[in-house]
Amino acid sequence: MSFPEFADYDGLGLAALVRSGEVSPAELVEAAIERIERHNGALNAVVYKAYDEARAAAKGALPDGPFRGVPFLIKDLGMPVAGWPRSYGSRFARDIVDQEDGGLTARYRATGVIPMGKTNTPEYGITGTTEGAYLGACRNPWNPEHISGGSSGGSASAVAAGMVPLAHASDGLGSIRIPAAICGLVGMKVTRDRNPNMPDGFDYAAGFVVDHVVSRTVRDSAAMLDATGYPEPGSPYPAPPKARPYMEEIETSPGRLRIAWSSETPSGKPVHPEVQAALERTAALLKGLGHEVIERGLGIDYRALYTARAPLSGANFAAGMARLIDQIGREPEEDELEPLTWASLKGGRKVSGADALRSLQELRMLNRRTLAAFEDIDVYLSPVTGAPTPKVGYIDPVAVEPRELNRRQAQVFPFTPPFNFSGQPSLSLPLEQSSDGLPLGMMFTGRYSDEATLFRLAAQLEKEAPWAGRRPALWN
Repeated sequence: MSFPEFADYDGLGLAALVRSGEVSPAELVEAAIERIERHNGALNAVVYKAYDEARAAAKGALPDGPFRGVPFLIKDLGMPVAGWPRSYGSRFARDIVDQEDGGLTARYRATGVIPMGKTNTPEYGITGTTEGAYLGACRNPWNPEHISGGSSGGSASAVAAGMVPLAHASDGLGSIRIPAAICGLVGMKVTRDRNPNMPDGFDYAAGFVVDHVVSRTVRDSAAMLDATGYPEPGSPYPAPPKARPYMEEIETSPGRLRIAWSSETPSGKPVHPEVQAALERTAALLKGLGHEVIERGLGIDYRALYTARAPLSGANFAAGMARLIDQIGREPEEDELEPLTWASLKGGRKVSGADALRSLQELRMLNRRTLAAFEDIDVYLSPVTGAPTPKVGYIDPVAVEPRELNRRQAQVFPFTPPFNFSGQPSLSLPLEQSSDGLPLGMMFTGRYSDEATLFRLAAQLEKEAPWAGRRPALWN
């Protein structure tokens, strides 16, 4: 017997029902399977299903963590799960099966969650849309003609459709915040190394990439980070410790914050009028809540920032692919990588060691300017996207020529990358919607290591401008 009210609860709500004995973990697993099977055909969010393993785990001795018995999904990009495939969304890596859990997977299991399977991702997480030759396009529950964002689009689509209440996601240039914004979810890009990159043993992407979750509620995000967000010995960038649990922060008033807001873009071109109007409404909401709200950009040199980043990112991708090639034991065939991936690999292999290190040095100098912009503000507000959610195909990395694809990505996703470079926490909240009913996320970025202020503000906004009652078209 399943639990038909499953999708009405967040993760902590489901765990409370398990603790009280009102439902069993087995019932929650069956409810999750029921919803995955009902909606996944239209969305293509879940690309590997581990139902038998989940059923067995639900009947076993689960850890007594904050999410005991709660179904959970893991993104198919670099997260080892024992006995599961890890394809990176690529034909080239389709035969990889991990022999043991990664460190963060183990931390998730310790919270009591029951992993149900893996979610869709674009090839190697390169694009801000989850479309690819190997795993296929993932669609948006609010309107399946539109993208679910990327590269955590499968996780976001699954959570927005009520398949699970929260799911693993990762963010290297916006890959948590973009799909959260597009699918109407809470998406926190945590401070660099707040959730350590384990167990690889090397400094992946110079600390640009972080892991956390997408969720429907602020408290699920806070509780999961409380459980997983502590350093491992040897963390290359251990984040300063938090003052107290984030679950306490969300019960605390943010006070009167000084918040700067802007829609400035790296290109200097204006954002879509609907996005601008949504941003201005959000600024007015914050002012109405008593915060000091000023219109002011970051004042950083975006052109210099992106120019500095390019060699390092190219070399990093080539290095990551070299490790994968060593693991697989051969070079990829022509039909095993998408055009954008081939272009990225060829370009990355041309970067010299001196150019890569100079790129890192320049980037770190420029990051100081980004961090300095926060010396007299608590939070910076911007949109997550520069335009309403495009339809499937507009940023398709298989169908669109790489140069044009990157131009379109820069137009739609101009705001998120600087805070991966600087390592700051940055949070998307589902405060707005476009005229066609699709979510528009607003992005709140805090000082380095200050998730606490963002969680306090997010909890205030969740109460004052609630989004829990909104449901996508594909729900029942």
